[in-house]
Amino acid sequence: MRIGDAAAAAGTTPRALRLYEQRGLLLPPPRTSSGQREYGPRDIARIRLVRQLLTLGLTLEDVARCADRLDLLEGDTLPPYGSPGCSGGSGSGGSGVVQRRIAALDAEIARLTDLRDRLASAVAEPPQRAQSRSQA
Repeated sequence: MRIGDAAAAAGTTPRALRLYEQRGLLLPPPRTSSGQREYGPRDIARIRLVRQLLTLGLTLEDVARCADRLDLLEGDTLPPYGSPGCSGGSGSGGSGVVQRRIAALDAEIARLTDLRDRLASAVAEPPQRAQSRSQA
């Protein structure tokens, strides 16, 4: 199938497929004699898997680090923790990709929580003004 059909089947855009190919997340597909890309079912499954990993918070760079192992995964679903691929199981060349992303997300959550708390404190009504209103 051509790039537009493949993108639609995977729930994305032709532009995204070109980007994934450029970043090494997809192998360059075979081309027709007129130069158009031709995608098969295995390519669609890989595109869906890449999109699922991106949706879960991995970055393009994270997925690229383990792109050479994505074909080890069956179908277009994520494997159990510790399986080959991007999960970062022991012995996997992608070891730590997911753990590093989780740590980065935890750090960002902590930063945003602190920022929210500081903002809430900065705009909170001073205690003496709140007491005088409740007595009135």
